[in-house]
Amino acid sequence: MEPTSNELQTAVRAARAAGAITLEKLGELTEREIHAKESKDFVTEVDKACETAIAAIIMAAFPEDSLLSEEGTIMNGSSGRTWIVDPLDGTLNFIHSFPVFSISIGLKNENNDILAGVVFQPLLQELFTAERGKGAYLNGKRISVSNRTDSNSFLIATGLPFKEYHYLDSYFGMLKEVIENSAGVRRAGSAAIDLAYTACGRFDGFWEYKLFPWDFAAGALLVREAGGTVTGFEGESDLFKQHSIIAGNSTTHPLLLEKAKKHFPA
Repeated sequence: MEPTSNELQTAVRAARAAGAITLEKLGELTEREIHAKESKDFVTEVDKACETAIAAIIMAAFPEDSLLSEEGTIMNGSSGRTWIVDPLDGTLNFIHSFPVFSISIGLKNENNDILAGVVFQPLLQELFTAERGKGAYLNGKRISVSNRTDSNSFLIATGLPFKEYHYLDSYFGMLKEVIENSAGVRRAGSAAIDLAYTACGRFDGFWEYKLFPWDFAAGALLVREAGGTVTGFEGESDLFKQHSIIAGNSTTHPLLLEKAKKHFPA
């Protein structure tokens, strides 16, 4: 049965509140509600409304905890624990009414152990949840990473460069090899969804260069609790030190790690 700690219940409540906001506004955004944070990177009034709702729910339940959120809400608590929030992962998709976006909420301790994670896809009403040592779930049913071992059957997810271009040659070098060693590659536009889908076996693996903690905190725990492996590009388990992510099963993770080390040397 799915674990239901106060922390997880609170994260679920916050994710559902944000999800309701996204569904109300999908396809209804005006130009005045869309702002450029920097070139090719956008934030909307929906991101901000979701962040406000999530922060209010979490801080009311756990006022001693800290909170780090993509759109700038930062609370500094005394407990040593930090909630890591992406209030709308896939903002560009949302702006274009491309129906792939999610809410991601993770909780870590002062040792960077991820304790709880929720990824919610409101359009599909898919709720991915996990707690450290207690398994990963989709809508209350236990999930696991894929057991595929034949590279000709792999469906691999990735993130495409969109702001930084200095690593394009490395990225496309790795992409070429992954294409040659898989059945296909997909880009959803939400790293949280990529990781959640890897956790439940829809994707066999995932890699992306230079993510932020709010992109991967919840999803990384989902994959690990679903029996998969998540590391940085050098194979390190503390994801918060490097931010580049490889996730997969016992076959795809080593395969992707080998290619990352080759194309992105330290």
